[in-house]
Amino acid sequence: MNILVTGGAGYIGSAAAEALLKAGHDVTVYDSLVTGHRGAVPAGATFIEADLSDSHALAKTLTDQKFEAIMHFAAFIEAGESMKDPGRFFHNNVANSLALIETAVRAGVRRFVLSSTAAVYRSSDEPLTEESPLDPTNVYGHTKLMIEQALDWYRQIHGLHFAALRYFNACGALPGRGEDHQPESHLIPLVLRVPLGQSDEAQIYGSDYPTPDGTCIRDYIHISDLVSAHLLALDGLSERDRLIYNLGSGNGYSVREVIETARRVTGHPIPVRELPPRPGDAARLVASSQKVKRELGWTPEHDDLYEIISSAWEWHKSHPKGYTE
Repeated sequence: MNILVTGGAGYIGSAAAEALLKAGHDVTVYDSLVTGHRGAVPAGATFIEADLSDSHALAKTLTDQKFEAIMHFAAFIEAGESMKDPGRFFHNNVANSLALIETAVRAGVRRFVLSSTAAVYRSSDEPLTEESPLDPTNVYGHTKLMIEQALDWYRQIHGLHFAALRYFNACGALPGRGEDHQPESHLIPLVLRVPLGQSDEAQIYGSDYPTPDGTCIRDYIHISDLVSAHLLALDGLSERDRLIYNLGSGNGYSVREVIETARRVTGHPIPVRELPPRPGDAARLVASSQKVKRELGWTPEHDDLYEIISSAWEWHKSHPKGYTE
């Protein structure tokens, strides 16, 4: 297939683009490089540097060649920041995504895979299923839910086949491909900055949540497992017009557990400073993935936190300045 990957210069999008190429697909990466890296775009992919708000560039891209599918990773992801500047998130995550969907449908694109989030759910002490109550606690999660809902209307009205993959805390690294956000907001790379000598301490936002150690609990999923699920969903859309799946290990780890594991991996003490909780942070979000395993045969291979952090640590040691080196 000929596939357009938006946000394909980012952490997950670039890994997905590389996997699509290895699977024999033709790939065009569309990325503004506002948060992505030109060096992350895999060799073999056509690259277009443009913003989704550039209606001319977007229309030209989707009419110059025929795309059978789109994988959409282009979004702002910082949940805490979304509670400070909601307009920025509504513009990029909602308005730009709607422009992409509308332009794609007009161009005859039939499949659309959305990188969504488990932040669409209400916090729960039990693993979240696809039937769990939808109740985002932050603007970021709400923007993703809005796009899922828009995609379902385009499915009903225009016959667009779509998949929404909901997950939390993508992490880990692949050979030559790791996590380097601008700005960085994910816990594992932030913690690893301390043993790299780039930060003096790790930070814990909130220590009195209703969890065993008082810190937030999240599901951590290795990037290679995320990518494999995206490719399975793309194939699944050949027969079904609506796929909504959680992607996760079903195991939750607290912020303190992540930091302690990073200490064991790196051999560094990693000092910690506790700060007030951030608005919009749910106490516990852990995804159950039984449905996608049952229906698509997804078999994640990396569910050990020590292994995940070890892979990230190896990449960061070899790329201390990220993709800028």
